[in-house]
Amino acid sequence: MRGHLHILGICGTFMGGLAALAKSAGFRVTGCDANVYPPMSEQLEALGIELIQGYGEDQLALKPDLWVVGNVVSRGNPLMEAILDAGDRYTSGPQWLADSLLQGRHVLSVAGTHGKTSVTSMLAWILEQGGQSPSFLIGGVPVDFGVSARLTDSRYFVVEADEYDTAFFDKRSKFLHYRTSTAILNNLEFDHADIFPDLAAIERQFHHFVRTVPRRGKLIVNGSDEALKRVLANGFWTPVERFGVSDDWSAVGEDRAFEVVRAGKPVAEVRWQLLGAHNRSNALAAIAAASHVGVEAPVAAEALSRFKGVRRRMELRGEIAGVAVYDDFAHHPTAIRTTLEGLRRAIGSQRIVAVLEPRSNTMKRGALKDALAASLTAADRVFVYTNGLGWDAQAALSALGERASFETDLEALVRAIRQEARRGDHVLVMSNGGFGGLHGKLLQSLAAGG
Repeated sequence: MRGHLHILGICGTFMGGLAALAKSAGFRVTGCDANVYPPMSEQLEALGIELIQGYGEDQLALKPDLWVVGNVVSRGNPLMEAILDAGDRYTSGPQWLADSLLQGRHVLSVAGTHGKTSVTSMLAWILEQGGQSPSFLIGGVPVDFGVSARLTDSRYFVVEADEYDTAFFDKRSKFLHYRTSTAILNNLEFDHADIFPDLAAIERQFHHFVRTVPRRGKLIVNGSDEALKRVLANGFWTPVERFGVSDDWSAVGEDRAFEVVRAGKPVAEVRWQLLGAHNRSNALAAIAAASHVGVEAPVAAEALSRFKGVRRRMELRGEIAGVAVYDDFAHHPTAIRTTLEGLRRAIGSQRIVAVLEPRSNTMKRGALKDALAASLTAADRVFVYTNGLGWDAQAALSALGERASFETDLEALVRAIRQEARRGDHVLVMSNGGFGGLHGKLLQSLAAGG
């Protein structure tokens, strides 16, 4: 046994994955959270990790060797206050990961406003199929692996590198801790309005990230992203390869079959089931990063041809009475637009019923509300769950006219969608949370005939 860790905020995706890695590495792991509930609670309990509901200061009696603090914890938290008063050792999740598991490994980090989970999953799968058996920590669950985190003896570690802040005592972005050797910069837009005042503040953190990548490493950068161009204009010290531009890596073809072109020369072909130009771009990023560690493009393309995707990324949850219900993590206007456009290309003129929960801190604050109507134009009908919003959704989406409906009650929302849905419809549910189990409730209502 390598010591006892007690993790505060253990049921978050990142901290839950961290707990699984620590357990695999031989640590005794316990944890607590304000809301201990499935599926993360079940996953952790299956690993033999004891979970405690709440943040009671009586947990000091556990006397762990180290407290690992998630960024959901703030001053005033009773357990954190007790830890500070006791003078106990504590650290953040990203710092613990860097110090305990990433030392001596080649870290491949995937950063960006959109697509981090998808690209990280693709990259881990490519390395797996390329015989590298990588460790990984992903903010979602790749269908091919069935878990969000894994620790192996491989020298390669693939990590979803978030720009969100590290902890209440460390306001740097998480990705600054990882000592990255291969860095993907996928895209960059304004987000996280609760911690960043503007896009320039996020660009500054991305440039700090660029500063940490060694000269023997590689920057894999979206060549068409203006914000990333500004980031690199501030200086870089690492070789750069760009994707989405003809000079370096580009794609030619349609959603489900496209050639991978490098410096004007076709090098591989991908045939897969994923939709949208954004996923072609994601694939290029993953292929380019894999190439840096010796997995050639044809091998990577073949791996992606067998890639089954990520849960909650255009995941078909069921089809009843001719109505298909999808679950997607999209919550930023750009992600909403690209997801809808991808579905539109796949289904042609069939109806799309978009159901949106503006749940992220950024969306709840209304920071991007003016871009929301334009992001939903590919949908035939739009339903918005407005419970907890601090802004007028009807006014913000007035351009959609009668296509948009608004509900503050979840059961009323299910009834309204059920009354609207008809055979041949595609109901796309978008939220970065569980949406109160709306998918299951809607499928049950469709099965019951009302």
